[in-house]
Amino acid sequence: MKMILGKKLGMTTIYTEEKAQHVTLVDTNTNSIGGIRTEEKDGYTAVQVKFTPEKSKEVISEFRIEEIGELKKGDKVEARQFSKGDKVIAKGISKGKGYQGVVKRHGFAGSPASHGHRHDLRAPGSIGSAFPERVMKGKRMAGRMGSQSVTVKNLEIVQVGEDGIIAIKGALPGNNKGIVKIISQD
Repeated sequence: MKMILGKKLGMTTIYTEEKAQHVTLVDTNTNSIGGIRTEEKDGYTAVQVKFTPEKSKEVISEFRIEEIGELKKGDKVEARQFSKGDKVIAKGISKGKGYQGVVKRHGFAGSPASHGHRHDLRAPGSIGSAFPERVMKGKRMAGRMGSQSVTVKNLEIVQVGEDGIIAIKGALPGNNKGIVKIISQD
């Protein structure tokens, strides 16, 4: 299983003879193995990958794998393990949007703009009934939106640069300069 951590740089377009491809660039320059979990010692097998972006804190993430093989603590994890056309999964934290109402958060239509609807255009409407005299759990209401873990599958690697920058077709979750996990999909 191939895995790496990276910093999302942003989106751009790569032009080829056939078409233009919209890609997200991910900087994966400073990855190394920070630790190894074994079945005998820890009860499962996994590899801890350590990523240290410039002027930022060190990020450590654990990837469960079936066989450790030749990997040992301190080895570099490089972008060259991926190649053009590989299918990958990207995991990251989505952009935080703060406290939002029901129209933006859940896609409610809102009230009509005329016929007695003066101050309730974006109001949620009724939230309950006479019985059971409370608001049921899971009721879609206003609240905090975003800042959640998001997984995007079936992404394709378009280009792997010598400088450790990977171009992935499509959009990845999170802000620019956010941390993204990239895992092979096999």
